[in-house]
Amino acid sequence: MGFLDKFENGVERVVNNAFAKAFRSELKPVELASALRRELDDRAAVVGRDRTVVPNEFTIELASADYDHVEEWGAEAMADEFAATVTEHAASQRYAFVGPVTVSFGEDADLDTGRFRVHSATVRGAVAPAAATAPTSRHPLLIVDDQRYILTGPVTVIGRGSEADIIVDDPGVSRRHLEIRVTPDGVIASDMGSTNGLYVEGHHVPAATLVDGNTLMIGRTRILFWTGGEPDLDE
Repeated sequence: MGFLDKFENGVERVVNNAFAKAFRSELKPVELASALRRELDDRAAVVGRDRTVVPNEFTIELASADYDHVEEWGAEAMADEFAATVTEHAASQRYAFVGPVTVSFGEDADLDTGRFRVHSATVRGAVAPAAATAPTSRHPLLIVDDQRYILTGPVTVIGRGSEADIIVDDPGVSRRHLEIRVTPDGVIASDMGSTNGLYVEGHHVPAATLVDGNTLMIGRTRILFWTGGEPDLDE
């Protein structure tokens, strides 16, 4: 399946969900999804031979009537759908993010109903969707419950609390459970004083220097670590 097919499938998912009812004006979700895609392509910046960085934070400004309809039908869920579409398009084009992908809605009373604007920014965060970016020793890959993250900052906190960089839904995980620190001498995983501790390759440890393919456990959550190619999840 080509990237256009994948993109259209993503758009179709947005259009067909219940939130399409929010757009009682001429504005359609497919138009917003297409605008987000264009914003990625227009602002793609080549920063290396195999690395093209694109924005990761998007604000869609809507006319007052359209904004009210989006709020009524669920802005957060709709934003999540658009963020997924952005991530899928980035993967198909082999773009890289430097932080988490977010989409939000804003109100502009000067806009006519059915009109909108898209603003974007490239904002560095501790983690980013892996998309098509290959992991390196400087930007390792974590696979947390089948979700892939590229570490873009020197320190990443994993936990159950909203203040964590990677949030896991696991009652056995503390609010700030695990720190992953990228240093010139290696990547170090450290327990942050959690209730249930950190296990690396089945061993209960306070901290460990990680190597490719290491498996970490916090609570019931399995984390795979990689700096080269991706591990074989079927092993």
